[in-house]
Amino acid sequence: MTNRGTTRRGVFGALAGAAAVTTLPAEAAEAAERPFQASPATGRPAKRPNILFILADDLGWADLSSYGAVDIKTPHLDRLARAGVRFTQAYSAGAVCSPTRISLYTGRYPGRIPGGLPEPIGAANATDGIPPAHPTLASLLKKSGYATALIGKWHGGFLPHFGPLRSGWDEFFGNYSGGIDYYSKYSHTGQYDLYEGETPVQDDRYYTDVIAERAEAFVRREHTTPWLLNLNFTSPHWPWEAPGDRAVSDEITAKIKAGNLQAIFHNDGGSLDTYRKMVENLDTRIGQVLTALRQSGQEENTIVVFASDNGGERFSYQWPLTGNKAALNEGGIRVPTIVRWPARIRAHQVSHEPVITPDWTATLLEIVGVEPDPAYPLDGKSFAGYLLRGADAPDHDLFWRTRASRALRRGKWKYLRSTATGADLLYDLEADPREQANLAAKQPELVTELRAAWERLNATQLPYS
Repeated sequence: MTNRGTTRRGVFGALAGAAAVTTLPAEAAEAAERPFQASPATGRPAKRPNILFILADDLGWADLSSYGAVDIKTPHLDRLARAGVRFTQAYSAGAVCSPTRISLYTGRYPGRIPGGLPEPIGAANATDGIPPAHPTLASLLKKSGYATALIGKWHGGFLPHFGPLRSGWDEFFGNYSGGIDYYSKYSHTGQYDLYEGETPVQDDRYYTDVIAERAEAFVRREHTTPWLLNLNFTSPHWPWEAPGDRAVSDEITAKIKAGNLQAIFHNDGGSLDTYRKMVENLDTRIGQVLTALRQSGQEENTIVVFASDNGGERFSYQWPLTGNKAALNEGGIRVPTIVRWPARIRAHQVSHEPVITPDWTATLLEIVGVEPDPAYPLDGKSFAGYLLRGADAPDHDLFWRTRASRALRRGKWKYLRSTATGADLLYDLEADPREQANLAAKQPELVTELRAAWERLNATQLPYS
């Protein structure tokens, strides 16, 4: 077999690659993306790599310059993409925040545990979270000698039942809930939500800046072991507050304190310009952390993965996709994803292979030589062979479900059904990434096959109550 990533581009792959090339420096011919090919490097680096996994929050598929954004400039993330591999068909495991995060932390579909069923986790109780006994990427790496830290948004369950320190992370600084005000740190629960470990701490500065500062300090620290840092920004999640928008924060916070918990959703605010400022600030702060990584001499042997936890919201740029956050159309689950590891992965590459959140968990575990717990089998498939040894990318179905819809992708085909209509839909994503031409009536046998595959996977997971 050939390496499908170097041969099967398809219409959408060509479109995505062309959009990216137009944003690259014209004076550097070598900056043009090449179809992905594994490096011929043999053996492992002398030391196990550090892992920096950066999650943006509700960032749309085309909200980065390197993914086609016209009005938003993201030079730092574009530079990261040029230094590694840009994935054009990467997906989140969920259409909203906490299911994707639980899938990343565990390497499994969200529906494997009760905490993966809420869309998203919104209240403290004894079921909605990652049980401390459940292995995570952090707990498995910690057992193998890694230092582990999570900075930013956790959203894997509330205290006193759940938390990063109970699930394998040595350090935690950030928020437990889904979204918080960028200045006051109040959340939709009506509570203040900024913690050092399990203790509230005060900091009224702009949250994206605070998170980046803490991450930079972690990276610059003298480390005697390899490390995992989950860096989870809340930007550009609502409320729509750019740096300097303290008056907006004051208004929202006053409403929350007066009992209007819906104020945090900021349905009466925001603009394209505010959103642009939020994304560009996020890019600047990620650049701050990446600069610290380079200056500390750790860049060469640090795997950096950047992704979003789901598709964008009202102000995102999704072209050519349809749908957004909370939907299983492409715009709700296809996300910008970049991987860089200078020691082992060539720069200036693009991959059009379908990949989903828990695949990264499996990939990272294989790369560092850590076996998953057999009592909690992974749903993710490792891309280590594809990235490092020239193997074919894993040929596996990608599975999603919400209370409102279901989806499964196999190769170029996507099966989709909304419970509101009960109609089975079928799309050829290579020819039709906008999901406009329903081919179900023309391919009834394929629809039956994909529906049965979805139902088999669904039957292995917990039912919605």
